[in-house]
Amino acid sequence: MLLTASVVSQLLLAIAVPYFLVSFVIGVRVARRGGVLRDQERSDVADLEAASANYHVYFVVPCLNEALVIGATVSKLLGDNPRARVIVVDDDSDDDTVTAARSGAASVRARHRLRIVKRHQPRARQGKGEALNAAYPVILKEAARRNLDPDRVVVAVMDADGRLSPGGVQAALPLFEDSRVGAVQLIVRIRNRSKWICKFQDVEFWTISAISQFARSVTGTVSLGGNGQFTRLAALQTLSGAPWSGSLTEDLDLGLRLAAAGWRSTTTTRAFVDQQGVESYRRLLRQRTRWYQGHLSCITRLPELWASAKLSQVGLIELTAYLLVPWLIVLPWSILQQFVLYEVLFNSGQQVFATNLGSVTWIAGYAALWYLISFLPNLVIGLVYARRTGAVRMSTALLLGHLMILWNYVGYAAAWWAVARMVRGQRGWVKTARTNDAPASTEQLIFAQ
Repeated sequence: MLLTASVVSQLLLAIAVPYFLVSFVIGVRVARRGGVLRDQERSDVADLEAASANYHVYFVVPCLNEALVIGATVSKLLGDNPRARVIVVDDDSDDDTVTAARSGAASVRARHRLRIVKRHQPRARQGKGEALNAAYPVILKEAARRNLDPDRVVVAVMDADGRLSPGGVQAALPLFEDSRVGAVQLIVRIRNRSKWICKFQDVEFWTISAISQFARSVTGTVSLGGNGQFTRLAALQTLSGAPWSGSLTEDLDLGLRLAAAGWRSTTTTRAFVDQQGVESYRRLLRQRTRWYQGHLSCITRLPELWASAKLSQVGLIELTAYLLVPWLIVLPWSILQQFVLYEVLFNSGQQVFATNLGSVTWIAGYAALWYLISFLPNLVIGLVYARRTGAVRMSTALLLGHLMILWNYVGYAAAWWAVARMVRGQRGWVKTARTNDAPASTEQLIFAQ
């Protein structure tokens, strides 16, 4: 059994290591070409003002009980972007979300650029995708009334707690000058990083995910997220039916549909969007389970991607690999890793120590080898994270890198919980309340079981 596990483990490593290594190297090179491996947070986009002026932006912010944060978000979006419109979709909130949103617009004297779309049960609280779809006909109607070219209209999806970096819009819009680009996804930063649980999330987003997204920009297959997502209206119009689906990861699903329709998705090294990190491990596990369930379910998009004559070969290969990662790498490795550790500690490890008991060199070499195998990828992640932000000392970054080995078990648990939910046919979900601006309120059910 251990021998079989060892062989399968080696096979998985032979597949996973080159995939992630190549992706990481390409991503770092893309970031360095942008001159922002260290300085993305201080990026100057003044040179992009003229190009961005040719576009009209509609921010869409779906809300369910977001009174704690929506006012500040609306104020910043309207204040920083004088030509943009904001559509707040109230998904039948129980709190003062609508009042807070209107107050945010009033604070920057921009009430005329705020639109509130109110939804009521039983149609409300059917998921984020349905909330976004409620704003879509509003945008179509207003764009037609203003006689706007759909190629020059951009729909920007923001979370209620999302904050764009200075000049974020000006950095994203010029990328649409490439007629093949249908969507732009900004890199995510976690802003409440004082707690270790949020530091780990920032490492994931600001380093692991960011470098991966930079690499995927080469193939035009950047994964869309639910925050800082910019989409060309003309691209959305090429999709059949409503743009956003009922998937638990409606953002990833949208990106796959756009890719199948022949649109490229990209990102920029000159802007980002920050958001709150989850400060409770129970809520974190619940959040990650939803993400994994959505990612695992999106495997059903593979036939559509493979049948598309508009998707490039390299794009198809990359998307196929991306969709297979949780199925072929994460789930098997979450189990096999334990067999590998057992083998090292109680079989091959003991044999090396017994055979070379008097050889300090052999023992030290063996220990160093397994240390590098176990920690080198995470140490590299820690080093890059330290370079990406000046707010973390190198020693702290290296410690984070070591502890990421343990952090991975959150993902393993979430992946298997997601599989269990899929087997049981469960799609209901619980929305985690905000925790940064005020004490967390009760959690709200947003998906029907």
